[in-house]
Amino acid sequence: MAATNRITPIDDSEVAVNESTGSERSEPTRAFRRHLPDERRALTHHFSIAGQEGYLTVGVYEDSLPGEIFITMAKQGSTISGLMDSFATAVSLALQYGVPLEVLCSKFTHVRFEPSGWSGNPKIGYAKSIVDYVFRWLERKFITGDQGELFKALPMSIPPARDVNGTDPVGALGELIQMGDAPACNICGSLMVRSGTCYRCMTCGSTTGCS
Repeated sequence: MAATNRITPIDDSEVAVNESTGSERSEPTRAFRRHLPDERRALTHHFSIAGQEGYLTVGVYEDSLPGEIFITMAKQGSTISGLMDSFATAVSLALQYGVPLEVLCSKFTHVRFEPSGWSGNPKIGYAKSIVDYVFRWLERKFITGDQGELFKALPMSIPPARDVNGTDPVGALGELIQMGDAPACNICGSLMVRSGTCYRCMTCGSTTGCS
């Protein structure tokens, strides 16, 4: 007797679930770019590796996290200058699309290629390449907590305070500011002019005791 093959019917709802599951797995997660503000703080660092001088500029967000870098080499128009400029643009886009700086530093530190040599930075020492130096510097500045104070406040001028003893400021000015040996007038503050053995104020007419 011949065996009969049975075909188990498939429920339409199961097919729909399988199709929806496959579509969810295949749909990529959209990345969002975090733009820096129009006015931003930046930190510029000068470096020199085996005679190759350059400047590293890091633009930061409001929370002091880096969002862009610029690598400017001293020899403009050279091959290494173009490569560093393009590389900095790629790193900036990676930072703005949410790639952690820790990941970038782990990938690009200790990359070896010429030029390499002593950097003159005692905290970094020998740099295996410009890329190695840049990311080791970024790691020390923004990750390991060895950065100190990134942005110091500019010193503000403090106006001179009045003497607590009630000294007349015009009299104090007469002691500090001299035109030759002429003091300032105690009445109006103008510099006095010698008149014989005394001094006369040409503004208000007062004298230091002479008639």
